[in-house]
Parts: sequence; structure tokens; C-alpha cells
Amino acid sequence: MFKKLALSTAMALGLATGGAYAAGEGGHVEDFSFSFEGPFGTYDQAQLQRGLQIYTEVCSACHGMKFVPLRTLGDEGGPHLPEDQVRAYAEQNFEVFDEELDDFRPARPTDHFPANTSMGAPDLSLMAKARAGFHGPYGTGLSQLFNGMGGAEYIASILTGYTGEEKEEAGTLFYENHAFSTGWISMAPPLMGEDVEYADGHPNSLEHEAQDVAAFLMWAAEPKMMARKHAGFVGVIFLTVLSVLLYLTNKRIWRPVKHKES
Repeated sequence: MFKKLALSTAMALGLATGGAYAAGEGGHVEDFSFSFEGPFGTYDQAQLQRGLQIYTEVCSACHGMKFVPLRTLGDEGGPHLPEDQVRAYAEQNFEVFDEELDDFRPARPTDHFPANTSMGAPDLSLMAKARAGFHGPYGTGLSQLFNGMGGAEYIASILTGYTGEEKEEAGTLFYENHAFSTGWISMAPPLMGEDVEYADGHPNSLEHEAQDVAAFLMWAAEPKMMARKHAGFVGVIFLTVLSVLLYLTNKRIWRPVKHKES
């Protein structure tokens, strides 16, 4: 029985490793260090605000985030902007179509980030989640569990993975990117480093910008990650205490029987 169990486990791990290699052989994903990794990790509020700035000034020209409400920018655990700043940000940066007015109006905190499909670019609302865990670059979940490799690493690796080489195929220009699965991607390098001027004076090299916007997109995809971690931690403690109590109860109930037999 134990031999079969060990064999099954080895086969499962072997398949998992093979899947990870197959998923990652076309692209190399860097293992960046993010503050929200691990069971006790949390989002860095300043980093999320910097990532929001990069998304607004660079990414939103092609990509939308239609599943993210603007009001969540003020939520604790996220960018946590003051209410007046959330309102001003929505009004100054986005317009939404109002069916009652039959016209466009400035966005409000109750609206979502607008969708943007004019360039055929994917929506970024769930990008980090779609590339995390079992769907990630090394798609077994094991690498994310042990190395923290997930969607944020994939996004940051794509943004920093351009080599500068280009080629044209069927009238489409492709850019070499060692993090992309095929090695070539049709998206031109969106970040060059020093693209934005941070108000907090934080370094704005290419790697810093890539990690900042990747962290923001991770929050956009998983805004309740910290709450889930907290609930999971409480659940583990509860189950541990319950297990101890059940063990002691079992010992107490069966103690007279065992002593009687002896």
C-alpha cells in the first residue's frame, strides 16, 4: 500500500514537473520579490499608488480594466487614496457613456475603469490572476507555492524581457521577448525606464516600474487577497485547536475502557 502511494506521489510530481517545464520552456520568468508573497505578506500601499500612476500614464492608452470599480482605489489594503482624490482621479482621467444622458460624462467613483479594446489589447483586470498558480508561467502551482512564482512575476518579466530585436511577419511587427511563450510578442515595449516621475522620489528604472505596475495589477485581480490570507490563518489555528481538543477528548473517553482491559 505504501509502495503504491509513494509511486503515485512520484508520478504526480513527475507530471507536475514536466508540465512546469513544458509551460516555461518557451519563456523565462524571473522570480521577483513582492511584499504580498507568502502567508503573511501584504500589499505595499506606496507601490500600488506608483503602479496606478504607471497604468494611468502608460498602460491605459491600450488596456482597460472593466472589472475594477474606481471606488476600490480608496479601500484599505489597496492604494487607499482619500475619497476626494478618488473622485478627482475618476473625473480627470476617464469618461464613461451614460445611457440616461445618451452621451459621455466624466467618470465617478461608482463607475468601473473603462474598457479599452480599440487596439485589440487584452483587458488587465484579471491578467495577474489568469497567469497565477495553476494557470501561471510554470503552470502547476508548485512553483508558486515554493518560489512565489505567479502572475505578478510573469507581468514584470514580460515588461523587462525585451531584447531589442524585431522582425516582421505577414505585415505585423514582432518584438523579441525572452519571457513570452513563443519568444516573440506583437506588443511594443511599453516601458523604457524613467517613463514616469514618481512624486515620492522612488527610483523609476525599468525594473522598478515593471514591479510597481505588476503589483498594482496583482491587486486589481486579487483585491481581497489579504482578507483571504487572514481567514485562512484563522482557519488553520481553529482546526489545530480543534484537533488537539478532539485528541484529548478521545483519550479521556476511552481511558476507562483501555485500563479495564489491562
